[in-house]
Amino acid sequence: MQKPLSAAPHALDLARQVINIEADAVRALAARIGDDFLQAVELILACHGRVIVSGMGKSGHIARKIAATFSSTGTPAYFVHPGEASHGDLGMVTAEDVFIGISYSGESEELLAIVPVLKRQGAKLISLTGNPQSSLAREADVHLDGAVAQEACPMGLAPTASTTAALALGDALAVALLDAKGFGEADFARSHPGGSLGRRLLTHVRDIMHTHANIPAVGEDATLAEAILEMSRKGLGMTGIEDGTHRLLGIYTDGDLRRTLQKKLDFNSTPIRSVMSKSPRSIGPDALAVEAVQLMERYNISQLLVVDGQNKLVGALNMHDLLKAKVI
Repeated sequence: MQKPLSAAPHALDLARQVINIEADAVRALAARIGDDFLQAVELILACHGRVIVSGMGKSGHIARKIAATFSSTGTPAYFVHPGEASHGDLGMVTAEDVFIGISYSGESEELLAIVPVLKRQGAKLISLTGNPQSSLAREADVHLDGAVAQEACPMGLAPTASTTAALALGDALAVALLDAKGFGEADFARSHPGGSLGRRLLTHVRDIMHTHANIPAVGEDATLAEAILEMSRKGLGMTGIEDGTHRLLGIYTDGDLRRTLQKKLDFNSTPIRSVMSKSPRSIGPDALAVEAVQLMERYNISQLLVVDGQNKLVGALNMHDLLKAKVI
């Protein structure tokens, strides 16, 4: 086994110190959230264009993340590099837009250089700085105070706690706007269709259920032997029992079969309706697949029959179908 490095204890202490400093910086923001924050929210809600987020250096990286979070939570936004803005990209900004400038000092030359143009174009300006008396803060329509007591960097030079605080303020804005707009899970899924979240929120039962000839089903007058044969053919570990109009009457599962074997019944003469489970758990085809998962987990079952509004059998699925669709 490799021996611990001599610097390890100091490194751990320093790591904990950094995390505590940054955590304290974020907690301190909560006490300062007030009217300015509400004004920023109202300004963005009233925006008929886009939200443009900008910053230099480390603040620029934070600006990119904030713009991405806005866009994925219902507030169309994009990042503009302030240096590039001075060389043509400012043409993307219109009077209908809100511009968020991030600079801890509030004196970023690249940002200050484009402020007069933003003003002339009529765009609204929100500044996020660590100095309410800075040039950028004074020029802004709304200023958000992201000041921190200290940076986590031992030399007090590298932006650490200040960028964490700026990111937290951006997230706070995004969530406040999300709530004000009534942005829900379905909306979120539409902006994340390619990931696991999109699959969970956009996949419906009808998309993965077995239909038509692949539905395991027998009539109410079928024998136990016929029901078992249908279960074997369809391979879902169950069969539905329906009446002459395809309305669901019951279900017979692998678990029911094990219990039936203990009774030593005649499979060829026993009617399935005498051993089926009545009023089985079912789900509608328009339900989300994740709701099927929740139903199975709640009642400790691994199969579900799918019925329409008239309780007619229209589909079937089991846990393997949900796994295959990557819903779980």
